[in-house]
Amino acid sequence: MKVIDVNNENFEKEVMQSDGKVFIDFYADWCGPCKMMMPIVEELSEEVDAKFVRINVDVNEEIARQFGVMSIPTFIVMEKGKELGKKIGSLPKEELLEMLK
Repeated sequence: MKVIDVNNENFEKEVMQSDGKVFIDFYADWCGPCKMMMPIVEELSEEVDAKFVRINVDVNEEIARQFGVMSIPTFIVMEKGKELGKKIGSLPKEELLEMLK
């Protein structure tokens, strides 16, 4: 599974209308911790049956505001348009995996 870049144009389709679980990674290109987390998120996308998307907060401020993203990286798990969980910061893989259970 590949991590999909989501923006204002495809957010509704890729996240809100998705049937299964969607793991969202809110990030920015300049963010060191975000870069550290990316390989872990990519690894999880290979191991877990869920859709993985990433949203650049600098380009998609509206979406970040909608989800109350104040610091990055922020990880949110959604299902059928509802937020199931939210975690902020550099986290161990196990903690992200726990969000998807």
